[in-house]
Amino acid sequence: MSLIYNVTIKVEHSIVDEWLCWMQQEHIPEVLATGCFTHARTLRLLEADETDGLTFAVQYEAPTDEKYNQYVSNFAPALREKSFEKWGNRFVAFRSVLQIVN
Repeated sequence: MSLIYNVTIKVEHSIVDEWLCWMQQEHIPEVLATGCFTHARTLRLLEADETDGLTFAVQYEAPTDEKYNQYVSNFAPALREKSFEKWGNRFVAFRSVLQIVN
């Protein structure tokens, strides 16, 4: 059963370009290097309130729930901490897990 690990992030306007570059060149490659996900895609939410910043969703596909659980247990805490060390409170994120039905 494949899963999508979806991270939705609202990013302050002042850091959007730098943040996107960091995500594409550093963070997403680090997440994929864990071996827990087969690929990732970055999306921008449209028709969202952009007063406080732009909203993005990064979706990582895990081939099994075991791989997803391995990521959460072994890698997620350190990678989340690294994000906070770099960006502080200039972003807010929430996470959800979706099952691929077809």
